[in-house]
Amino acid sequence: MHLSAIATWLHFGISHCHFGTFLEGSVFFSGAVPMNFGEAYRDTCSVVGIAAREDNHKVLEKLIKQGRRINIADNRGWMPTHEAAYSDAHKSLRLLIKAGNSSSYLNSKTFEGQTALHLAASRGNVRSSEILLKAGAQVNETTNELETPLFLAVGSGNTDTVNLLIEHGANVNGSHSLCGWNSLHQAAFQGATDIMKTLLEKGANKEFQDDYGITPLFISAQYGKCECLTVLVAHGADVNCQAKDKATPLFIASQEGHVQCVEVLLSSGADPNLYCNEEEWQLPIHAAAQMGRTTILEKLIPITNRICDTGIGKVSPVYSAVLGDQEDCLKILLREGYSPNAQECMMFGYTSPLSTAIARVSPNMAYVLLESKAFVSGSDYSSCLRQGHMCLFHALLKQGCPLPSEKHLEEFIQLTLHEDSRYKEWLPHLLLAGFNPLHLLSDRWIQSVSYDVLNFILGFTDWKRLPTAVKNSLSYRAESSTWVQDKYYDSLPGLAHLCRLKIRVLLKSERLRTDKYIRQLPLPSCLHDFLLYSDAL
Repeated sequence: MHLSAIATWLHFGISHCHFGTFLEGSVFFSGAVPMNFGEAYRDTCSVVGIAAREDNHKVLEKLIKQGRRINIADNRGWMPTHEAAYSDAHKSLRLLIKAGNSSSYLNSKTFEGQTALHLAASRGNVRSSEILLKAGAQVNETTNELETPLFLAVGSGNTDTVNLLIEHGANVNGSHSLCGWNSLHQAAFQGATDIMKTLLEKGANKEFQDDYGITPLFISAQYGKCECLTVLVAHGADVNCQAKDKATPLFIASQEGHVQCVEVLLSSGADPNLYCNEEEWQLPIHAAAQMGRTTILEKLIPITNRICDTGIGKVSPVYSAVLGDQEDCLKILLREGYSPNAQECMMFGYTSPLSTAIARVSPNMAYVLLESKAFVSGSDYSSCLRQGHMCLFHALLKQGCPLPSEKHLEEFIQLTLHEDSRYKEWLPHLLLAGFNPLHLLSDRWIQSVSYDVLNFILGFTDWKRLPTAVKNSLSYRAESSTWVQDKYYDSLPGLAHLCRLKIRVLLKSERLRTDKYIRQLPLPSCLHDFLLYSDAL
């Protein structure tokens, strides 16, 4: 997930999880006795507060005449005015304001810093909001989370309450929340198109950025609020704005899969080739590929600069599809000409898309790449052994690419030492594909593998003409352990076996990856089987 997405999630997830709301109805335990705080509120609320909450204005009037206090707060810091405003108990609210007869009482705050006007606005209670404003409630007061009544009114979705607050001087610009969101951000998040239009008409800054550099248009694109996006575009909002982490609205809409928003952005001049991170490699096409947004991906492919495919310092979207394990997106990219052999991606530690698929245990993605003639390196064989992907190991051999050698050979041999117990799953396939058995017959390998493995691999050699070092290692193993060689190793290799070795050397490994070429040789089928080591297998 992009940092911009995380930032807006944090805003909504944290700043909207108010303490009072969280406790309402929750059950906490003290010893073995459950306590329901939904009931606790009622028990700790004064009788005046209960009357205000229920808008029982006749009882409330009697209580006030009896001299009952109207400024007793409950365990949330709520006074009777807060109860009346929240419940839109406007008759009771008038009585309390008149009895309180002070600005400090009118604008008193809960433990969360909410005034009665905040609570009325958050519920979209127009009549209570109007009463409070006429009585002198502070229209731009903020809560502990820096929320204004206007910001909360936008969240309620009540256009009348929003208009009322603006008429009484509510500030439509400036940040109205802890992370810097203003009312236009909130309207975009809520998808409140009419409220957005009102705010824009009243002079709201359409390019206002929160603490993360996110504008209201970005919010619209991120949450798929296409109508709000269209309104902002019509008012001239920048479709190529970038958050502090360089993400663009097109990038975030592509990531989240909002097809209509992507269409609006592209038709309004959004740049699909504007890099969306500091390293200047990530584009909207990468987001679509990694998140499996096939429809969006198909829209972006024709208009995205292909330098991202193989360019030095760039990252092919093929990598993004593989990293996201998005098979359909990978097939689309390959079908449209993106290379299965993209540039090295060392910022992620991968040398090719195929090595990425193998390392991330995505065999299906690897098979798709192999079908598109992805290059196989020696390290890929090692990765298959390491991951235990024996079927994929066989598929790599059939691809006809170079077998482990040179810089990858030592790593591969070390891995085989840990896989000798499963040798039947990989060693026959490796040797039949033309791998030189002498590569494995190092001293350490001879002394470490099981007897069965050792006897098996010798069947693929001219055991009477082995290098001196190999013979010495085999003799030492025989003398220092209970290893017993198969009896026929005491005799000379048969002429048929020597011919088999010679023919296989002449054919070379590229023709030995499958049995197809050998089966086509003008020989009896029994000789085909012999060349394919049916006797040993």
